[in-house]
Amino acid sequence: MAKATPGYRCTECGWTTIKWAGRCSECQEWGTVVEATAKTGILARLTPVTVASDRIARPITTIPENGDVQHWPSGIGEFDRVLGGGIVPGAAILLSGEPGVGKSTLLLEVASRAASQGARVLYVSAEESVSQVRLRATRTGALHDNLFLAAETDLGTILGQIEAVKPQLLIVDSVQTVASSTVEGLAGGPSQVREVASVLIRVAKDRGLPVVLVGHVTKDGSIAGPRLLEHLVDVVCQFEGDRQTALRFVRALKNRFGPTDEVGCFEMNGDGIAEVPDPSGLFLSRSPVPVSGTCATVAMEGRRPLPVEIQALVVASSAPNPRRVTNGVDSSRLAMLLAVLERRAGLSLSDKDVYVSTVGGVRLTEPGADLAIAIAVASAFNDKPIAHTVAAFGEISLAGEIRQVSSGKQRQAEATRLGFTTRIDQSAGTLRTALQKAFDTTKDAREKEIDAAF
Repeated sequence: MAKATPGYRCTECGWTTIKWAGRCSECQEWGTVVEATAKTGILARLTPVTVASDRIARPITTIPENGDVQHWPSGIGEFDRVLGGGIVPGAAILLSGEPGVGKSTLLLEVASRAASQGARVLYVSAEESVSQVRLRATRTGALHDNLFLAAETDLGTILGQIEAVKPQLLIVDSVQTVASSTVEGLAGGPSQVREVASVLIRVAKDRGLPVVLVGHVTKDGSIAGPRLLEHLVDVVCQFEGDRQTALRFVRALKNRFGPTDEVGCFEMNGDGIAEVPDPSGLFLSRSPVPVSGTCATVAMEGRRPLPVEIQALVVASSAPNPRRVTNGVDSSRLAMLLAVLERRAGLSLSDKDVYVSTVGGVRLTEPGADLAIAIAVASAFNDKPIAHTVAAFGEISLAGEIRQVSSGKQRQAEATRLGFTTRIDQSAGTLRTALQKAFDTTKDAREKEIDAAF
């Protein structure tokens, strides 16, 4: 005789029975026993929608490539570099940064360049009035007839502005200050930010309209609002820079249309913000005569090699705890390098004050600058200058060995382009050998200068 199949089950505990019962015998709940084949929960309230013939799922190999989606240049090469070649129609771009770093200035310049190329640009400022934006545009030379300004904080009004202007590029500054009347809560709250971003991104996809959103950051540097905001957009860019210096960097943290390791370099000046296609001169200080305590390296910012000069100063100290002062270099990394120099290279630094700094305010976080820092400290300790033709890059281990760093060929090519004829890297083997090579190169260069003078 065939075994009876359970025809009913409890939606709470999963207990099954062959006949219906008003009360579950397992969890003792009333009205929870239903047919085993019956849909429960949200599935019981949903009905399948008939899919149109042209929208039915098909093999990915049969879908033709969309050649219409292309990057169009914004007019600022460094910004286009970060975006992967330019702005993609229908893309949602989120730009974040510290207050006062220059986000509005950069985007106003982007809007002006795009307008000068014939595109209709709508710049919505929810933080400033149109007169304030006009004053900045006058100072930076960003005036153009195709650039439309609006000071709105209501999402519905912004959508009305889009219908009236019909722009080809929309900039909203910022997404945390715009509110929707259909959602409760103040502007900047999680629900408001989610609704505003979702509506603007939906408009961008439906119209093929690229949208650039400015995002505030919290005190720990992360983007304010729900994490969903970063998942919704296509590109997340971070605008970095110290307000004490003029240097600014734009990094792509997320990019669906290009690489995420590109870096754009800018410089703030009295006329606004200017791109720096070749920043080699910003981080190098070339005195006519070599000075002790300096050494050049080639650091990598994303996929971009940047030459950086490191300066060191070593002076005698009578204090029981000598000072270790850094600027642009990690202090714990310097402490480790000083220990390696004393133990593996024989430099007595335990009773010396050591000061290490980078030129131009750039911050070095990668281990590839270890060798240049060590050579600069050794040069200052021995009061022997390093020739301007020497560039060093390599990671130093606690055993005094020099390890290979990433993008070695790019660093060497950039050093050669800038005129560094002597490159000290992992081929030196040990720290002691690298220091000797740096001093010997300087000695040979000095002897050649003397011979040429006579």
